[in-house]
Amino acid sequence: MPDVNAKQKVLVVGAGPVGALAALYAARRGDDVAVYELRDDLRDPSTTPLNFTKSINLALSERGINSMRHAKCEGLLDAVLKESIPMHGRMIHGRGQDGELYEEPQLYDAQGRYIRAVDRAMLNKRLLDYLEQMPNVTLHFNHKLTGADFKKNVAWFEQRTLAKTDHAQNPTGNAPKISDKDRPKEITVDFDFMIGADGAHSAARFHMMKFARLAYQQEYIDTLWCEFHINPRSSDSSFAISPNHLHIWPGGSFMFIAIPSMDKSFTCTLFAPESYFTALAPLSAKDFVSSFSKNFPGICPELISPEDLRQQFTDNPHLPLLSIKCTPYHYRSSVVIIGDAAHAMVPFYGQGMNAGLEDVRVLFDFLDAHDMYNESPKLATSRKERREGALNAYTSQRTPDAAAINDLALRNYQEMSAGVKSPLYRMRKWLEESVSLYLPSLGWSTQYSRVSFENQRYSEVEKAVARQGKMIIIGIGLGFVGLTGVTAFGLLRRSGLRPLKALLDNLRR
Repeated sequence: MPDVNAKQKVLVVGAGPVGALAALYAARRGDDVAVYELRDDLRDPSTTPLNFTKSINLALSERGINSMRHAKCEGLLDAVLKESIPMHGRMIHGRGQDGELYEEPQLYDAQGRYIRAVDRAMLNKRLLDYLEQMPNVTLHFNHKLTGADFKKNVAWFEQRTLAKTDHAQNPTGNAPKISDKDRPKEITVDFDFMIGADGAHSAARFHMMKFARLAYQQEYIDTLWCEFHINPRSSDSSFAISPNHLHIWPGGSFMFIAIPSMDKSFTCTLFAPESYFTALAPLSAKDFVSSFSKNFPGICPELISPEDLRQQFTDNPHLPLLSIKCTPYHYRSSVVIIGDAAHAMVPFYGQGMNAGLEDVRVLFDFLDAHDMYNESPKLATSRKERREGALNAYTSQRTPDAAAINDLALRNYQEMSAGVKSPLYRMRKWLEESVSLYLPSLGWSTQYSRVSFENQRYSEVEKAVARQGKMIIIGIGLGFVGLTGVTAFGLLRRSGLRPLKALLDNLRR
């Protein structure tokens, strides 16, 4: 018998941007939604961020914007975009052969489209504020998922009185010491459907692996990252460098980037092999600044004082970069994992959050397409059967897409750290943008534009760009053959057949 109960109980594990948006989608469809988060209220300034930094700026692009647009929460997208900063392209920094510092702008898109710098905490706050206003949503902070039975649809949480203050990627020993008598109270929660959006070190994924035959691949790349901060100009509190660019100091195997903030500062990140961090650490103050200035000219002392640079390097953690692929993303009709829980990626395409937000839109598109929210008693299948069909379809489509952007993000590190200075990179970018502008019927676009300004599936982007690359090589080859033929014909006309006869005579010998 089909069930016609309009409401289902949805458990969302993780109250970050992806989990909060998933909760909004479910609540807007009438579900009873309970959100459980390991940490304290993420809107509280005293809550320790996941990465121990005061703030982290993210690149918001079309996929994330489109996903919030489809949440149909009046005013949400406008509020987020109002607190974002347009970034029209990259600004490449370096020192010329004459010893002078230079800045070279590179537009992201020939059609003028741009990405936006947003503060993660601000975005999270806006989403949680909207959730809190909904009568069918409850928020539960300081709750750790300790177990789940996805056959009986039961979950267990530890209800903590002391917030978690360390991080799985960088344990600090700051976790509160708990005696047996003060051990957190455990609660049991029933649910119809769980959405795991609790990050790369996902508890939801861990417990799902006990039920699903999940193929799992985890890779730490040989690159660490450390956050730095550029203050506004002391003279007039304005931006120290252009606010409408993502600034890059490419260094080959390492790079330094800066993203603008609403307070007119810049959140910066050093990406480098572990050996580079190890080599910097013991240097004297003078040698430390000298090494930094050599590799990233124009940062110190121009933007960050020598004292601040050393202190930030010493005080801020040096964190690893993790890449995760797994499949399937669900178990039967009971649970699905999304965002970093399903496909954590390195940050070099600025798509981690955007892909996670897009997961939400794609997931609910499949749930809608499988009549999950159709209350008609004439349906021949139960809600659980329809949900399982939707989750099967979601995993089938999203797995290759997530794998594609995961790979693209890894490859983009080379482009950002070295390729942006390559003449071949610039030539291909110019050629693809020219075809896109002047021959739009061909449907050409750069890889970056397809990823950041369109909603084409990531796996289809990869295929389309590969086809364009082959056509460029063929075009260059034909052009070279044509030019060679014209040159040869001109020589023959000028000197007759004597050269050809001499060539044939040589071949006979």
